[in-house]
Amino acid sequence: MSEWTPTTCMRCAVGCGHLQQGYTNNYGLDTVRGDASHPVNRGLACHRGVSETADPDGDWLTRPLIREDGTLVPTSWETAIGTVVEHIEDALAESRDGVAVLGSGQQTNEAAYALGKLARGGFGTRYYDANTTLCMASAVTAYYQAFGSDAPPPTYEDIPDARTHVIWGANPAVAHPVMYRWIADSASDDDSELIVVDPVESETVDDADLHAQVDPGTDLAFARAVLAQVVADGGVDREFVAEATTGFEATVDSLPPVREAAEAAGVTVETVERVADALTDPTLVYWGMGVNQSVQGTATSRALIDLCLATGNLRPGSGPFSLTGQANSMGTRVCSSKGTWPGQREFTDPEQRRFIADAWGIPRERLPDDPGPGPVGIVDAVADGPPEVCWTVATNPVAGMPDASEVESALEDTFLVAQDAFRTETVELADVVLPAATWGESEGTATNMERRISRVRAATETSPKIKQDLDIIVAIGAAIDGELFPRHAVSPESVFDELRELTAGTAADLSGISYDRLEAELAVRWPAPSPDEEGGYRYVEEDGWEFPTPSGRARFSTGTHDGLAEPTDDEFPLTLTTGRQADAYNTGVRSRGAETDAPPTARIHPETTLEYIEAFDRGTTVVSSRRGSATIAVNPDDGVPKGVVWLPIHHPAVNALTLPVVDPESDEPNLKQCAVDVRAPQRSNPLVHEGQPTVDGEPAATDD
Repeated sequence: MSEWTPTTCMRCAVGCGHLQQGYTNNYGLDTVRGDASHPVNRGLACHRGVSETADPDGDWLTRPLIREDGTLVPTSWETAIGTVVEHIEDALAESRDGVAVLGSGQQTNEAAYALGKLARGGFGTRYYDANTTLCMASAVTAYYQAFGSDAPPPTYEDIPDARTHVIWGANPAVAHPVMYRWIADSASDDDSELIVVDPVESETVDDADLHAQVDPGTDLAFARAVLAQVVADGGVDREFVAEATTGFEATVDSLPPVREAAEAAGVTVETVERVADALTDPTLVYWGMGVNQSVQGTATSRALIDLCLATGNLRPGSGPFSLTGQANSMGTRVCSSKGTWPGQREFTDPEQRRFIADAWGIPRERLPDDPGPGPVGIVDAVADGPPEVCWTVATNPVAGMPDASEVESALEDTFLVAQDAFRTETVELADVVLPAATWGESEGTATNMERRISRVRAATETSPKIKQDLDIIVAIGAAIDGELFPRHAVSPESVFDELRELTAGTAADLSGISYDRLEAELAVRWPAPSPDEEGGYRYVEEDGWEFPTPSGRARFSTGTHDGLAEPTDDEFPLTLTTGRQADAYNTGVRSRGAETDAPPTARIHPETTLEYIEAFDRGTTVVSSRRGSATIAVNPDDGVPKGVVWLPIHHPAVNALTLPVVDPESDEPNLKQCAVDVRAPQRSNPLVHEGQPTVDGEPAATDD
């Protein structure tokens, strides 16, 4: 075996340090374990992080592919890159928005920066997303609106000091096991408690002192009920509110009566009172996709921040702490030029645009005027124009986006370039496939959810037909614009140096972080404006609070619950919600292998299964929405409310059902709730039906 190589786990955004060991005489990783010297995890590691790194169960891509006569066949890198460049140049000749790009929070900082530089500065397209709009955009928008800057104020160091831990719309026992261990340890103290707000029982709920089982999609109503109760109980930290915030009175005026809001959320007033009382202790409020992936995701995230502001929980040992899903989602937000320019430079500010254009050596008018839509809007544009080419990097939109059948149709009708390490539903539609290195094979850096940057290192070589993401992006970029990318190959360190120089003096200053510093310290938290500085709890200075807002104060909000994006009715009387399963990764590419024919398993309350017993056949049924249908297996489970169907987010069939409407402020899609029905399966049914289902579960006839 080879020597131990330190790296960062790319499974989730906790950012654990790993040690990995490659095979001596073969490609691949032999052993992976936690790194006891790493400042984030101190040797802890979860089963999923280890197993999906060392032994992923995906169908590996081993060489470039190109579509000929409807079939993907092997080709050379020269042909693959040349074909991609030719189609991109033709598309850009028609429109600066002729190319759509979908990146990922699984890329390194260096690859994400290079892809954003190419998309924005090389192509000039507005149709670009780094994939964080599918998971973090609502929280990000809320942070900007409340604090004037992105990223949670707390760090992991605050977890042991909190006495109340409120986990809202998340299941970190499954999604973030190492971080959850710290939360559970802190909450197990005699004077501490764990409160979980979730429509369904979960592994995290199993440890909770209180489970506030809200109705799906009513999180904003419950948050407003709790704040109204805090005000009624006299639990407002008036000194903090007066000194550090603005807009509190307008928020109070907008609050609903407690009983009315509690009824809207499907909880008792006693539950509201219990949560409000718990916030009087130092509290960390964590939330995840159950909050973000909603048409009211931004408003709900703001409401959770409001709870912290009103109770003075914005100091070490407390505060709002959104839980990031993808490993480098924070990094892509800082460096990828999606919603802001590198360093959180404001996208539409003329001075910031001039700075970036001059740094990249391009005319300012090439930069798009606005950040563009999120992935849902990008796919809509691909379907209707102007993009003629779509390039996906380390992402699987055919399985991961809502209304997946429409996504598949749009991508099938465009020139699709898929860059990935494994075969996916998106790869199967591609015209050109670019095989990329994966975890244990890549070099660069990543940024975890508490703002720590650490190295990602390769412990094994790759086969000659595999290239790193950065190398692929730079090769295409150099062929498109030889001035923006003057060389066909660059080192990750040189790209990081370019990136960190662009962030100097910004809110997300990385200029004091270098590869040499990371070699010595292993992980450094931004902002780090000099080689001996590192960020801590945000917005608290020695002389008080300071926020990068026009007033220098944090801002309250006035959002109100508006109901579900797609309420149930007589035709679709049940509510679908989705969540994570243990040992399954995003769309399941690394965990389900090549076996996708098995139906997903739904959790449904036993009384609901009895009510719809005629729809079940030997433990299976067809769940249908206005967009499509899927055959599912059923697990009766009284941890799911009556009238609710719970399905795992990882299965490729599930998003044939989900709703593509988005939060108007963040563009994040409403992936968590939609109206469905269950119908008796037909033996002729495929796993997934496209189009409007009929009453017997068969797909409706079309005009084709």
